[in-house]
Amino acid sequence: MEYRRLGNSGAVVTAYCLGTMTFGNEADEETSFQIMDDYAAAGGNFLDTANVYSAGISEEIVGRWLKARPTEVSQMIVATKGRFPMGEGPNDLGLSRRNLTHALDASLKRLGIEQIDLYQMHGYDALTPLEETMRFLDDSVANGKIAYYGFSNFLGWHVTKAAWIARSQGYCLPVTLQPQYNLLVRDIEHEVVPACQDVGMGLLPWSPLAGGWLSGKYQRDVMPTGATRLGENPERGMEAWKARNANERTWAVIDAVREIATARSASMAQVALAWVASQPAVTSVILGARTREQLADNMATDALKLTPEELTRLSDVSKPQVDDYPYGTGGINQRHRKIEGGR
Repeated sequence: MEYRRLGNSGAVVTAYCLGTMTFGNEADEETSFQIMDDYAAAGGNFLDTANVYSAGISEEIVGRWLKARPTEVSQMIVATKGRFPMGEGPNDLGLSRRNLTHALDASLKRLGIEQIDLYQMHGYDALTPLEETMRFLDDSVANGKIAYYGFSNFLGWHVTKAAWIARSQGYCLPVTLQPQYNLLVRDIEHEVVPACQDVGMGLLPWSPLAGGWLSGKYQRDVMPTGATRLGENPERGMEAWKARNANERTWAVIDAVREIATARSASMAQVALAWVASQPAVTSVILGARTREQLADNMATDALKLTPEELTRLSDVSKPQVDDYPYGTGGINQRHRKIEGGR
């Protein structure tokens, strides 16, 4: 498999990361072990979990697998996250030193390891001064509990402010950001991606298949049924499904993915994943497989290299929909390009 630097660090990870949000919920422990075995056998070396996934069970399953696979654990980069509530108390959430101290120690215990390779802040916390969070993360690197740290679901100005604090205080810099990114959700390209590129942070896109839309499992105006997350739980995200179903851009993107997949004898999921993996600043794409079959199909993407023409077609048809200032046709960037001769 292809190896890439973990953001601006010296560690390397495979271009496709195994996400474990389904472990302990949609995938039982036996299936989860099989999925991790298959991933490792295919050459993958990057696992991503979080303390809130199945209320800690996902981390425990990953920990038991690592303990049972000493050869794999020596090569695997393990990432987890903290921020969201794991208790009922008012201090059992957020990015305060108090909560993160407890959350980090609990994650280390569940995972059964002495150091977490990549510890990520699962979301921004407007109540806690970012300076407090950054000091905690630098201290945690210094005391050996984590090797690197990153963020998830941060905005562009969050990233820039965090990097400024780190540089001004002499702290270690963040190495990655984990955002939602796929052919149907590209708005991070406006400011989040440039902010990460400015710092040298790598992107770890989650939901690269847009919740299954880009795998071809949904049909226009047909309510989801069967073995899909919406089919099994119709109340989960139904309003979002209706909005996406009614958007013509959705179906134009899906049609383009399907046509390229047919021409390349690949699955639609592989084409969509290959596009994400080829985007600037992307370090590793997070795969959310619920079954061994899904994982096998996703992992085969490593051998699929889209042509420049295919990448351009997908990028053009999925271009983010914006209206006017500052990102649309009246936006300052477009005006400057026109004044400067299209540079």
